[in-house]
Amino acid sequence: MPDTIAPQSEQRLSPDDVALLDRRRRRGQLLLVLGFQFGLMALFVSLWSGQDLTYSPGWVRPMFYWDALLALASVLCLGWGLQLRRGLNEFFSY
Repeated sequence: MPDTIAPQSEQRLSPDDVALLDRRRRRGQLLLVLGFQFGLMALFVSLWSGQDLTYSPGWVRPMFYWDALLALASVLCLGWGLQLRRGLNEFFSY
């Protein structure tokens, strides 16, 4: 009997398709965790980034560049993770 809570496209999957779907969703969960960790690090690095922007001469601002890179990585990982994890109906317990 198909699961009525699952989306229509996922109700009649073969066992191999279910394994692929589960792998995709777990990869999405991993990317969400990485995205939140990158975001937290970007928040911490922003403390040095403000000082770097204030006191560094010219275009030499390495902490600002690291902060921008971390923020970009956070946004990309969160977006990609949400896309891969779409349709999740269960709670993962790692």
